[in-house]
Amino acid sequence: MMPPGMDPKRMQQLMKQMGINSEEVDARSVVIETGEGKLIVENPQVVKIIAQGQVSFQISGTVRSESSVSAEDVKMVAEQAGASEQDARAALESCNGDIAEAIMKLKEGK
Repeated sequence: MMPPGMDPKRMQQLMKQMGINSEEVDARSVVIETGEGKLIVENPQVVKIIAQGQVSFQISGTVRSESSVSAEDVKMVAEQAGASEQDARAALESCNGDIAEAIMKLKEGK
């Protein structure tokens, strides 16, 4: 972030004097995979920053998350709830991967 009232060109010059280079990256989306699923940044503004030989990225945009659902979990939920795998996957996704909650949800719907 830039200090309030700072001219962007002046800020760029100061960063360059300190050995910090930055460039905009033309990105359409950014996906970050975590242990619980994915974070998806849509319409991102991405800046690549190079400082002291290290590369980092600054990302901003609209973030949404997707929980990861394994095939084994889908199969187990489908069997336990007596539902199709498609319905089991949808229930798991709506319950953020919580197997017990997905099974209860599908059983209540019958």
